Amino acid sequence: MKVIPIYIAGGISGFESPAAEYQQRPLSLDELLITHPSATFIGKVQGDSMTGIGIFDGDLVIVDRSCTVKNGQVIVANFNGEFVCKMIDLKRRRLLSSNDAYADVVINQYDDFSIEGTVIYSIRCHDEAINLCSR
Repeated sequence: MKVIPIYIAGGISGFESPAAEYQQRPLSLDELLITHPSATFIGKVQGDSMTGIGIFDGDLVIVDRSCTVKNGQVIVANFNGEFVCKMIDLKRRRLLSSNDAYADVVINQYDDFSIEGTVIYSIRCHDEAINLCSR
């Protein structure tokens, strides 16, 4: 697990702390999570087809359109007019769920299909009382 250092400076008067020179600028989730801002969007997940890899109903996914899609990656796609979050099997032209309750979906020639981007992060709200994700 990568630990992100967060330094807090108190408003204490007197001599400057010897650690003051080690203070860093404020933490920015945009800078931490988004590499290509102009090619990135955030979507809200609906459904439970990806629970096997830790993406649950109500989670937010950060999707990067600039990434080259590789076999087996989690993607967001437009499949016959509906946005879906699935794993892509490029070799067999299928959309895969990570929940055994859902069958693979074959991408046929006649389907309207486009990959919108690669899921690079998922974010889950753990406090239902303050669930900002539901807004």
